[in-house]
Order: sequence, then C-alpha cells, then structure tokens
Amino acid sequence: METVNVFLMGKKYEVPSNLTIMGAMEYAGYQLVRGCGCRNGFCGACATIYRVLGDPELHACLACQTKVENNMYVATLPFFPLVKQVYDMEKIKPTEQIMMQLYPEIYSCIGCNACTKSCTQGLNVMQYIAYAQRGEYAKCAELSFDCVMCGVCSSRCPAGISHPQVALLARRLNGKYLAPHTQHLDDRIAEIRDGKFEDLLSSLMNKPIDEIRELYNNREIEK
Repeated sequence: METVNVFLMGKKYEVPSNLTIMGAMEYAGYQLVRGCGCRNGFCGACATIYRVLGDPELHACLACQTKVENNMYVATLPFFPLVKQVYDMEKIKPTEQIMMQLYPEIYSCIGCNACTKSCTQGLNVMQYIAYAQRGEYAKCAELSFDCVMCGVCSSRCPAGISHPQVALLARRLNGKYLAPHTQHLDDRIAEIRDGKFEDLLSSLMNKPIDEIRELYNNREIEK
C-alpha cells in the first residue's frame, strides 16, 4: 500500500495515499464530531486550508473531497463567524438599497480577489459580490448557485464581507421576486399536499438500501 506523510494539527502521520484529508484524519485516530457534515461535498462543513512542503501557496478545499498529498500540512476551519442578518422576506424587496441596508460591508470590497482564489467550489466570488453591489440579484444568484457556504472566502477577506450570506439573500430575492413563475412546480406542490405520493414514498422507504441506490443512480433527470 502506497503511503504519504501528512501533518495534522502539527503532528506527522503516515497514511494511505488514496485517502481524502477527512479519511486521513480518521485513519490517524481523530474522532470527527464537528466539521464533518455530509461527507459528500455539499454542506461545506469541512472547510480546510493546507500547504505542501516547498509550495508557498495556501490552498483551500473541502476535506471530504480532497486527496492527501505527500508532505501536506493541514489546518481545518470548523467555524468562521459570518455576519448573518435577520430579515423578513415578506417585507423586503429586490432593490439595491436592501443590500446596502443589510450588508453594507460589500461596498468596502477592495477588489483583491482573495475570495475567488480561496473558493473551494471554484466560484467567481468577487464577481457575484459586484452583481450584489449593483442590485443585479438574478446574476448574483446564478453565479453563486453552487456555493456550499463553507465560509473560506470570508475568512480571507480583508473587508470583512460575509459572501455566502450575501449570495443567499440574492438567491432568496431572485426566487421570490425575479425568477419566472413555474406552474408545474405549483402543481407538484399541490399534489404532495394532497397526499398523492404517500404510498409511493412508503413503498420506497421499505426497499433495501442497495435497491434505493440503484433507483437513484438510474433515475430520469429532468432537463
């Protein structure tokens, strides 16, 4: 079995080379109770920064999706204090002023692009913040759609911008006020509320996990 040396919390470990950073931590004996949500790259809980010996660049990633490298120095970011404003979606409107009111720090952006460079999803974060500044919420929503809210971008921002929360507000404004109305979605919600799928869901829940996995992997995906 091929192995590599990794440094976790400053301590050296020899681990199999085919493991993810998260897998390597558990292989080394760490019990992960925080920073280990979905383990499939969706929840953003396992935000991690690392350097590789000989490379001065600081890399950001999700620990559940990134394989270990030899002489990798790892530091996890289990929590970062983002600014999370409270608002009522029934009372706010998609105006430029609402972003200025709730997240005025976005107008302090200095254009350093550290947020984009650090994004674990490879998103153009600085650009979607620029859209938010101009009140172009549909564009901001589209560009930030794959954000998993790990917070790494905000941890690197000298202006203290809470990029994930800004993007979430833009997506909410877009979904409620700007996106075209979809009648088929309304129809499906009505069917769910009327109990049309209860028997189907009950049957599905009683199937073996392997059969459920097979159905999921071969499902028809709407285009």
